[in-house]
Amino acid sequence: MMKEDQDMRRSMKRVEDYDISVDERNLKRMKEIVEMHGWPTYNSVGEDGAFAAWLLVQHADRDPEFQKRCLDLLEQAVKANQADKASLAYLTDRVLVHEGKKQVYGTQFYVDKKGVYGPRPIKDQKHLDERRAAVGLEPFVEYEAGLRKNVAMWDKNQQKQ
Repeated sequence: MMKEDQDMRRSMKRVEDYDISVDERNLKRMKEIVEMHGWPTYNSVGEDGAFAAWLLVQHADRDPEFQKRCLDLLEQAVKANQADKASLAYLTDRVLVHEGKKQVYGTQFYVDKKGVYGPRPIKDQKHLDERRAAVGLEPFVEYEAGLRKNVAMWDKNQQKQ
């Protein structure tokens, strides 16, 4: 499921190339998995499987309530050393943004209709890098530069179309 998710996203040359059916299938299956087994932890599915589960839930934007439910389960798994702190940070920000709140770790960005790219509002930006470091994330300036480089490459590919 993660391979299909990533292959679809990597193959996108334009926004119109987004295939919602991939996310819909993965959301449906992740709901079944979580309902039957709870959150996929390191002990139950290994580190790769736990990462894949997080990624699929991160992309389950069509169901913010499911993301929020998984956030609680992921938080419990992190406390038990059965999941990655960085994954929890990303999902925390995703859920907060869906709720119209400021993000904590600065992981969520936007592109508006005019092509302007930037971070969604961030809570207490003065201490942002401290929070990011505590969960194993790089400094914000490095993260933002990497994202901007990726967006520039994607834009360049779009212009070739």
